[in-house]
Amino acid sequence: MARRPEPANHFAGGYLDRASRLRQDAAWLSAALADERSLFVPVHADRCLVASLEAPRARFLQRAQLVTLGCEPDAHTAVFLGLYQDRAVFALPLDTPPEGMDGEFVDLWQVGQRLDPAEAAILAYAKAMIGWRTHHRFCSMTGDPLVVDSGGHVLAAPDGRKLFPRVDPAIIVLVTHGERCLLGRQTTWPEQRYSTIAGFVEPGESLEDAVAREVEEETNIRVGEVRYHSSQPWPFPSSLMLGFTAQAQSTDIQLNDGELADAGWFAREDIVNGRIRVPPGMSISHRLIRDWFDAWDGPTLAEVLGGTTRW
Repeated sequence: MARRPEPANHFAGGYLDRASRLRQDAAWLSAALADERSLFVPVHADRCLVASLEAPRARFLQRAQLVTLGCEPDAHTAVFLGLYQDRAVFALPLDTPPEGMDGEFVDLWQVGQRLDPAEAAILAYAKAMIGWRTHHRFCSMTGDPLVVDSGGHVLAAPDGRKLFPRVDPAIIVLVTHGERCLLGRQTTWPEQRYSTIAGFVEPGESLEDAVAREVEEETNIRVGEVRYHSSQPWPFPSSLMLGFTAQAQSTDIQLNDGELADAGWFAREDIVNGRIRVPPGMSISHRLIRDWFDAWDGPTLAEVLGGTTRW
């Protein structure tokens, strides 16, 4: 029997056609901004609009609704995200949410796991783009204001230099030794929660080198073979998580750089009996742990957790 392909990590997936070919078409963009069928994704203070915190569904607004609220979109503020179900989608920053706007602005960390996957991906994309635009308003060389171009995906300086959206690459890795895996925890996390080792890639460094360095810096463990697993956009604020698995060549843990409050080698039984808690299901860390956990004759991780209450 052919194995079904794994679903995309949360916040990922080709739900939306980014339609980069249309970013240069000023006439098309202008018409799309005026089209009553177009959808707008409001973002305020790094938070996205959902129907409610208790039952989160993304609130996509249309032009008529925004005009009524006094928030008429224009090419200088709205960022073209792409096409969703044959409708143009724009991210729209709001300095102050207008009175009468239905829904709540919430952090994606609060609701991301409960959102429809397509909605989660679109909100993450909108949040990342608005975050980039918010923090890059002036030229770093001259201090001149940057001019919006290409549907909001390019910021141009007066001298012609162009600034493009940035993504911060970070590795995240599940290290194993025999039937145990290496997990660590930070002091700010909920009690008993442990996760995989992660860290940002440094300039002049390959992804594999970053895996080896981060693991040794944080836990003193040396790794051998490193294999790519999958990736995940992580809009907190603008990271790309590159997931790996690795085989340990040593087992003595030492917390070298102070980033972790604790780290240890854990067996599947430690998760089954509740000794540790795993990361939220929307994170690639959870998927790395799940794929390792499920490679045995016992119950799956989903069966052990029985829903989301212990994530």
